[in-house]
Amino acid sequence: MQTGFHTPVATLADIAAEAGVSEATVSRVLNDKPGVSDGSRQSVLVALDLLGYERPTRLRRRSAGLVGVVVPELENPIFPAFAQVIDDALSSRRYTPVLCTQSPGGISEDEYVESLLDHGVAGILFVSGRHADRAADHERYRALIDRGLPVVFVNGYAPELDAPFLSTDDHEAMTLAVSHLVQLGHTRIGLATGPNRYVPALRKSEGFVAALGRSLGTSPEEARGWIEEALYTLEGGAAATRRLLDRGATAIVCGSDPMALGAVRAVRGAGRRVPDDVSVIGFDDSRLTQFFDPPLTTVRQPVQTMGLAAVDALVNAMEGEPSPSHEYLFRPELVLRSSTGRAPG
Repeated sequence: MQTGFHTPVATLADIAAEAGVSEATVSRVLNDKPGVSDGSRQSVLVALDLLGYERPTRLRRRSAGLVGVVVPELENPIFPAFAQVIDDALSSRRYTPVLCTQSPGGISEDEYVESLLDHGVAGILFVSGRHADRAADHERYRALIDRGLPVVFVNGYAPELDAPFLSTDDHEAMTLAVSHLVQLGHTRIGLATGPNRYVPALRKSEGFVAALGRSLGTSPEEARGWIEEALYTLEGGAAATRRLLDRGATAIVCGSDPMALGAVRAVRGAGRRVPDDVSVIGFDDSRLTQFFDPPLTTVRQPVQTMGLAAVDALVNAMEGEPSPSHEYLFRPELVLRSSTGRAPG
């Protein structure tokens, strides 16, 4: 493809069709002329990429700087989902995202941060990092803030840190899940969630206890007896579910979608059916949940909204307009599919 002023007409037509704009608009974009909206310009650039054409040199914008994006791991589909939204939003603002993913026995969060600092990043965005661990030393983050580096945190809260935090409202999530199950006639409802040392897990437990109290009049002590802590994995969900089934649970709310998949397997391993005998609710609404067998009822995190808001807060700080340093809570949504049904009997 030619990248000057004499782009072939057929190529203009291809790009225009892919971008959903006129050939004149494509021509103006390729020649870097004014009179084109940001949305149309972006559509043309995306069309160039999709069709495999190289962008004209004049359209290759220089990066406004490197930005670190630190996520725990990529096995849980929710973290790639956050990373994708954040990376796209940073790229559209001319920043170059540097994705750092952790794995057991691999590079630690502190090592990633040291490397990011060595590369002169303009800011760092942490998703479900050590800031969510109530037992962790948060001085590592205070040191970043004290040196003037913009940082933003997603899902987790450390009130002593002077930075923006963006979290899903876990209390509201438990209200939605428990209310749905109570409406279906369930009274023996269990919660399989992560260790309470992590802020999101603690909040789910607190929200679950409060929701059982409101919906069923369950005492806090009795409600806490229906909570099982485990790892946020398929195996963790299965282990917690087996213990809850032994107590007679007919419905189980899980702290993540992988845990819910483990719960379904544990129910079937016990010779029971989902949802005929036991209802299961996940958490996150990661992309694979609709393909579970049965398709999973789950609490959806507003990943798109949270990711865009996190990038806005970070970019504002990097450009000299920091956001207020407090926590912003985002409302989750209950997505009804086929893994929940009326209580047996």
